[in-house]
This record gives sequence, C-alpha cells and structure tokens, in this order.
Amino acid sequence: MMEIVHVPLRERAYDIYIGSGILEQAGFRIAPFLSRPRVAVVSDETVAGLHLERLQAALRVEGIDSDVLTLPAGEGTKSWQHLIQTVEWLLEQKMGRDDVVVVIGGGVVGDLAGFAASILRRGVRFVQIPTTLLAQVDSSVGGKTGINVAAGKNQVGNFHQPCLVLADVDVLETLPERAFLSGYAEVMKYGLLGDEKFFEWLEQHGEAMKAGDTCARIAAVRWSCQMKTDIVIRDETERGERALLNLGHTFGHALEAATGYSDRLLHGEGVSIGCGLAVELSARLGLCSQEDPSRVRAHLRDMGMKVELKDIPGDLPSAESLMDLMSQDKKVVAGQMRYVLMRGIGRAFLSSDVPRAEVMRLLNDELQHAR
Repeated sequence: MMEIVHVPLRERAYDIYIGSGILEQAGFRIAPFLSRPRVAVVSDETVAGLHLERLQAALRVEGIDSDVLTLPAGEGTKSWQHLIQTVEWLLEQKMGRDDVVVVIGGGVVGDLAGFAASILRRGVRFVQIPTTLLAQVDSSVGGKTGINVAAGKNQVGNFHQPCLVLADVDVLETLPERAFLSGYAEVMKYGLLGDEKFFEWLEQHGEAMKAGDTCARIAAVRWSCQMKTDIVIRDETERGERALLNLGHTFGHALEAATGYSDRLLHGEGVSIGCGLAVELSARLGLCSQEDPSRVRAHLRDMGMKVELKDIPGDLPSAESLMDLMSQDKKVVAGQMRYVLMRGIGRAFLSSDVPRAEVMRLLNDELQHAR
C-alpha cells in the first residue's frame, strides 16, 4: 500500500513515499543517496523512544551506520540554542556536502534540523521522515525550514528542499488523539483553500481517518501532498500563490503567540480556529455564503477539534493585542496585512484590502463569546 508524489523542482526534485511499512524500507530508499554507508540522524526524545530502533534496523539491513542526536520534544526546541547544538554536533560527525542528514520526527525537529542542514557547509542533503500527520502533509514537504525567535514563529529560516520524504502512516498509530487532530487541521485546510471535492471527501471519511483507517489516511496524505506540491512548484519561495497555504495561520500564529507557544494551544489547533475565523471574516465581508462558516465549523466540531476562541483554556489578550501579534506575521508586505480569504469552500485568495475595523469587530465578538 504505497503512493508516490513527485516534486519536480529541476535539480532539487524529489519523491514523497506515502504508505504502510515505509519506515522498514528506509535503508533501501536512502542508500542510493549516500556516498558512504553512514548517516547522521536527528530526532527528539519522544520519537526516538517510539521509532528510532526500527529506523536504525532498516538502515543496518542495507549496511548503513548511524549516529543519533536526540533533542528535547516540544516547540521550545525550535530555538537558536538547539540550532547551534545541532550544527555543532553535525560538524563533530564530520558531515560533508556529500553526506545525508536523516530527520525523523514532527514539524519541530524537521524544521530545526532542515535549517541546520541548509546552513551546514552551505547546504547538506537531508531526508525527512515525518512522524506526525501535520508533518506528513505540511512541514516535511516544500522546503521551508526555520526556528522561532522573540519576534515570532518561523521568523528565521531558509528554503532547503529535502532529497527524499518517507511518510509512513503506520507511525500515526502512536499519536495521541489531540496531536492527530492537530494535523488534521492542516489536511482540512487543503480542501478549504483549493479543492471543495476534497473537503466533501473529508466530511465523509474524516471519522475513518481518525479511527485509524489505513487506506483513508494514505489517500488523505497523498491528496494533501499533491496539492501542496502543485502550489510549491509554481511558487517555491512564497512570492505569491504559496502564501495561500497559510490559510488560517495569520490568526493561528497570533493565538499561538498569545498562549506562549505552550500546551494550551497546539499549532494545528491554532490553524483550526484560524480557518474558522478566516471563513467567518470572508462571510462578513460578503465574499462567501453565510452557510460556509457554519459548515466548516460543524465539520471541525464533528471531528472533536477546537473551533472557537472559547475552546482555548485560560485568558486571552484583547483584540488590539491580537492584532498587534498578527501584524508581525510574515505575510505583512510593505506594512500591509495580507489575509487568506475565501469566495467559497475550495476558492481561497490573498487580499490586502481588509478593513482593520472589520477584523477588530470579529475578534471582539469572538472574545466576548469566549467570556
């Protein structure tokens, strides 16, 4: 049970293998990229305890040795401190430009280690083995790498494409339900931004995915990766269309910052709430039907996801403070906010022509409802 999505970026082209039992094939898939039978593996403490032994066994079958750096789990690892630690460890391993770094984990370790690979000796190849649904459908594909800094999430980074992505849906069985649903928000996002048929498919098969249906999970990951690939090949470095992939993220990132990038709100939960806010804003601006926000939020609730600001535990800052956090978003161009809005489900577009007063009204209404 395997699907392959090809990312045709000329000399940076690569394949995404999606299926069941992919991790056991890791040595076989990675071997052709090696100039010597040795890799450096970067992971985190949680993932290493669950999947590292299987990965190293798969590498040994092909005669590939591996040294491992295990980092703390959690969003706090995407920092200058751990970037420096990773780069210096890779230098200690004498990793050259002909070598390969293997990154196994979720989006945090993937973004961090991918960034480290991009700046090590001006660019070392790396393989992504994403172990969360969010990473399989989003962060492992497209070449975005980076860390968080005081100014905001992912404000320092690079575009550095992997040479291979291995997405084994079997590893999703080890995810807590909350983490799985966090990733599902990114899956649903693809239906909202560019494919209503996919959103309809999710309305029918989302529960099966959540329950562990392997075929449904493979189909959803393949569909998501193909949609992201189609956008990335047209706009690799996010000069235009690729910004559509940030649907829900302008609101979501601000909410993550407002909650201190803590366990109060996972990234995908912020995206879930952010998508609801984006479609509600679109309806208020007369861009889509009044039924669209209800439909989107009904599906999120059916899946057991966070939907509104009232679903976030604890106090939230004022609408003005949230707007200030949103103004630090990477999509701000020439001092103007760019929002990803919708003319209907599956028809997203970018706009800088959104009255600040309308966004403030929306946030104030949502905060009032949360009290």
